[in-house]
Amino acid sequence: MELIFEVRDAEEGGFWARALGAGIFTQADTWEELRANVLEAVRLHFEPERPPRLVQLHYVRDELMVVEAA
Repeated sequence: MELIFEVRDAEEGGFWARALGAGIFTQADTWEELRANVLEAVRLHFEPERPPRLVQLHYVRDELMVVEAA
C-alpha cells in the first residue's frame, strides 16, 4: 500500500502536508522536518494496523501571475 501526501507552502512559512484518503495532517518549518513529521504521523496513525509500505510527498506550488492586456 502507498500513501500519498499533498504538500503545500504554509502561508506563515514552512510547509503543511495532508494525506489523501487518511486523516493525517502535519506541518513543519523545513523540508527535512516535514519528512520526519510525516513518517512519525504515519507510524502513529497506523500503529495497531500495518503501516503503508511507501509514502509519497506530492509538492504542489500555486503561483498567480498577472497578464497585462496588450
